[in-house]
Amino acid sequence: MDTKPADLKALIQLLEDDDAAIFELVSDKIRTLGKSIIPDLEDAWSKSFHPILQQRIEELIHEIHINNLVDELKLWSVLQQHDIIAGALIVAKHQYPDLNETDVYATLNKLKRSIWLELNEDLTSLEKVNVMNQVLFDTYLFKGNTGNYHAPANSYLHLVLENKKGNPLLLSVIYMYLAQQLDMPVYGVNLPEHFVLAYMDESDILKEAINDHETKALFYINPFSRGNIFNRNEIDDFLGKLKMPVQPAYYEPCSNLDIIKRMIRNLIFSYHKSGNTEKVAELEKMLACL
Repeated sequence: MDTKPADLKALIQLLEDDDAAIFELVSDKIRTLGKSIIPDLEDAWSKSFHPILQQRIEELIHEIHINNLVDELKLWSVLQQHDIIAGALIVAKHQYPDLNETDVYATLNKLKRSIWLELNEDLTSLEKVNVMNQVLFDTYLFKGNTGNYHAPANSYLHLVLENKKGNPLLLSVIYMYLAQQLDMPVYGVNLPEHFVLAYMDESDILKEAINDHETKALFYINPFSRGNIFNRNEIDDFLGKLKMPVQPAYYEPCSNLDIIKRMIRNLIFSYHKSGNTEKVAELEKMLACL
């Protein structure tokens, strides 16, 4: 049976009770109500002059928010894994719960249209990528953030679109999404300590089975280096410098689920580096649900 509005008010007021057992009982009940109760909690916070009650309400709102993100990620991993932008936005809402998703899609559509206007049917795969590079890196001035590489902002999609700089993964996500929207077979490649893209052989690739080991990359793209184009031999050299064993996964497309996992791991590393253990714990909870 649903909790009535009158009951909600009484329930929220009980949060300031000094009895720890009552407080835990009430908190657990409120958590079960999910995100639908957040407006009521925010209203109670704004009307309260009780600092303990306000603090407890803030903590509960945050807990409910994280639990809701976990649920969203689980649902995305089952139903929406094809939509990399939807997954990246769920991750971004961890730190920015009020971000405007409509603005993000509007910015992406603007970029897509700018690239589309420069394309034509007669262009080769390399020429198409050169057009994308010119629009993204020369016209819109996207670039890798080498000066503050591990900053959390480099892993939040809306901030990368706004600041025009990010880490290899987020620049690749934007590049990959735009390329796929324009019918280019471009997919992420999960390298150790780096992330790049593969332009797949269109006669070979099956979008439903992009991890098939028989698929072939025509060439690779490094969005962190202004869309630099390179071949398999350069991946060999890169792995050699890292003293990493050669694995098929380092040359082939990874799944969108792998990309979102890596996005969260990057944020865990960033917040761990800055000593923010609370954020680390929350992100680890999100990662665990995947």
